[in-house]
Amino acid sequence: MHLLHNTLRTYAWGSRTAIAALLGRVPSGGPEAELWIGAHPDSPSVLADGGQGAAGTTLEEFIAADPAGTLGPESVEAFGARLPFLLKVLAADGALSLQVHPTLEQARAGFAAEEAARVERSAPHRNYRDDNHKPEMVFAITQFEALSGFRRPGESAVLFEELTALLTSEGADEAAEVTEQVAELLRTPDEAEALRSAFARLIAGGDQVRACVDATAAALPGSGTADPGLLTVALLAAEYPSDPGVLISLMLNRVSLAPGESLYLAAGNVHAYLRGLAIEVMASSDNVLRGGLTPKHVDISELLRTIVFAASSAPRLEAEETELGQELYRPPFAEFQLQRIEAAPGAEPVPVAQSGAAVVLCVSGSLTLDSPRGDLALRRGDSAFVPASEAPAVVHPGADGTLAFAVTTGLAVNPLEARDAGVGA
Repeated sequence: MHLLHNTLRTYAWGSRTAIAALLGRVPSGGPEAELWIGAHPDSPSVLADGGQGAAGTTLEEFIAADPAGTLGPESVEAFGARLPFLLKVLAADGALSLQVHPTLEQARAGFAAEEAARVERSAPHRNYRDDNHKPEMVFAITQFEALSGFRRPGESAVLFEELTALLTSEGADEAAEVTEQVAELLRTPDEAEALRSAFARLIAGGDQVRACVDATAAALPGSGTADPGLLTVALLAAEYPSDPGVLISLMLNRVSLAPGESLYLAAGNVHAYLRGLAIEVMASSDNVLRGGLTPKHVDISELLRTIVFAASSAPRLEAEETELGQELYRPPFAEFQLQRIEAAPGAEPVPVAQSGAAVVLCVSGSLTLDSPRGDLALRRGDSAFVPASEAPAVVHPGADGTLAFAVTTGLAVNPLEARDAGVGA
């Protein structure tokens, strides 16, 4: 087992205090958006302790030296010789871009095409940074606000009709033409066509749509609206003037997660995180197709090919408790599952539900990881990598208790349950 040093991403939308407050350190003074814990090549964690001269080695390099031992043969067979998941602490003080992630097949094809075209991987207009998909989930630490998935077209049509009436009453007739057109498109009987045509009208609308966003921003503050969708528009318009994503937000579900609640996002789901602190887990990829609320590149044709144009409720994820007392969050993706570990001082040890490699993050109190090969102490803010060869690992809470999160693959192998059957590590 190895302590890790991790990379902090300082995007402008990040909170200046939330991650530091959670992990018990002094804020840097700038925005702190994401703490990456994993082996993604863009920002791999670095081993902080010795372990056969491993200090200073990136986790990516450490895994590459012994994929079967670090990841486990089942993981290597399923996902290749790379850590299949990435853990982040995400702290949003402003809205992230409206975005969608590709399927595995789309990612492989898109990556291969851009490689063949010799598009630099760091190029601003590149869509596919790697050949992997990026299903993900978030677990709310504080109140967490998001947009996720399409509302039913008829519900969105009502909002655009309300906005049309408001703009007309404010004398913004040209802007009202846009919202009226979108409402009409959303009344198309075929649901998929209604969503696709309305989305395409907004994302490719040019100057007319940008002017409509600005007119909407001007009209809403004095309207007295209490509708959450229109309030979201007002919030986003202040952060992203003239951006078509502001109006697209009316087509999406507004989701509020209380602390301890969770949401998962499959390929094709249009979403944006708005505010809050969360644990985010995903397949190890950085493939993002943006659809607004950003100054970055938006590839409209690729975006429209990737989005699933179907209405759905926000897919929340409930905890499962195993016979071993493990609190697990299992989205329908094989790459990862999240375990929340909360234990009072003196409580019974909690086994890590480990199937392959695992990473563990302590966010409160302290703990000791106990594996067949030794022990490792973690304090608040510490994280560790547990190779598959060291499973099963058990968490012993410290004298001040512990709150920690562990991530492993979603493969159906739990070393503590499988030892007698001779399965797994």
